[in-house]
Amino acid sequence: MTSNSLLETTLAQIHTRFETAFEPLQLDGEPLWVLGITNMRSHLDALLAKNAISDPLRDLPLWAKVWPASFVLGRFLRKFEPEGKSLLEIGAGCGITSCLAARYGFERVVLSDIVNDALLFAQANILRNELEQQVSVKHVDVCTTRLQERFDIIAASEILYLDDIHRPLLRFFQRHLATGGKAVLCTDVARHKKRFLKLAEKEFSVTTQHVGVRSTDEDGTQQKRLYAIHILEHA
Repeated sequence: MTSNSLLETTLAQIHTRFETAFEPLQLDGEPLWVLGITNMRSHLDALLAKNAISDPLRDLPLWAKVWPASFVLGRFLRKFEPEGKSLLEIGAGCGITSCLAARYGFERVVLSDIVNDALLFAQANILRNELEQQVSVKHVDVCTTRLQERFDIIAASEILYLDDIHRPLLRFFQRHLATGGKAVLCTDVARHKKRFLKLAEKEFSVTTQHVGVRSTDEDGTQQKRLYAIHILEHA
């Protein structure tokens, strides 16, 4: 099956529940095409009507949002000399970081999430940007999944807000980082988790760098956000 056929099949699955459109995001002079939900309001209304939102952090389609931290992390990963290296992204959502990582030279990228809809959208983005030779999608739950391989880099953006995954996340890193590998986590400093870092420092050498980014909110307001990038290496 050709890439175009795979994309059509993926979009057909998505369109059974969502109305969508690809939007170009200009990055380093080249557009990255990202699939967005155009009927989000009616989708949320349907969830409310079915009483399907008991925990907003878990039940709302946060995976469909284009998070600025994904771009910050994707660009930061260039510092790790990606040529020939493997990368696993966890909690990838629609896959912005993984697509950027592939463009910047990672040889093999595995994009993962626990939400099947997120993986469908990510697959569409991979195919639309012609990155299917480098990037694959996989359902991964850091609390239960045991992969049969290790990665040079494990990356995630805005994942630390879920306090109950902190310990499982660190165990996952222990099992799935290659020798000399690094876990790289990006979060808005407003969602900084000191508890996670204290836990991580028991098993890893942890360094933190800060990146400031100017962004525009949906109402057009300009503001500067500060992101923390935590790098975990075996001590």
